[in-house]
Amino acid sequence: MTDLDPPERREKPGFRLTTLAIVPAIAFALLALFAWGLFNSDETLPSTMVNKPVPEFSLPPVLGRAEGLSTQDLAGHVSLVNVFASWCVPCRAEHPLFVALGATGEVPIYGINYKDPPEQARAWLDELGDPYTRIGADRDGRAGIEWGVYGVPETYVIAADGTIAYRHVGPLTDDILQNTLMRVVRELKSSSTAKEATQ
Repeated sequence: MTDLDPPERREKPGFRLTTLAIVPAIAFALLALFAWGLFNSDETLPSTMVNKPVPEFSLPPVLGRAEGLSTQDLAGHVSLVNVFASWCVPCRAEHPLFVALGATGEVPIYGINYKDPPEQARAWLDELGDPYTRIGADRDGRAGIEWGVYGVPETYVIAADGTIAYRHVGPLTDDILQNTLMRVVRELKSSSTAKEATQ
C-alpha cells in the first residue's frame, strides 16, 4: 500500500451494535404512540354544528322504505339522528343498541344512510332490524357534509327547537348510550316539559 492509496475503512463494532438497537427502539416507540392514540382517542371531537340549527336537507327514503328524512322531521321534539352505512363494521356493532332503544319508544331515532348502495342498505336493515322512525338515503354524501360528518357511525341528539345539542363520533356502547346520550335526551325533554308548563 502506498501513501496515495485510500485508507481502508473499517466499521467500528460499536456503531453497528448501536444502530441495531436504535432502529427497533424507534419503531417500538412509534408503534406505542400509534396504539395509545388509537385506544385513548377522545371521541368528543369538536363540532361547529353543536348548538346550531340542524342543516337544511331533504333525503329520499332508503330502498324498500316509504318515507325519507328532512329537516322538518326533526323539529318539535327531542330525537336522535344516527349516521350509518351497511359497509361500516362499527355500525353493525352498535346497531343492536338502537334496536333495543327503538323498542322502548323513549325517543324517536332517525337514520341517515351514508353513501350506501340501495340494495345493500335495504338488506342490512332487513337482516339486523329497523329501529328508525324515518331514514334518509344520503347516496352522494352531500347531507353528511352539511352535518359535518367525519365518518360513520356518528350520532346526534337533536333538541325540540331543532338545534344539535350533542354529537358523538364513533360507535356507541351501552354505557355511552345510557350515561351520555340518553342523559342529554332526558335533560332536554325535562326542560321542554318545564317550558311548556310555564307558558
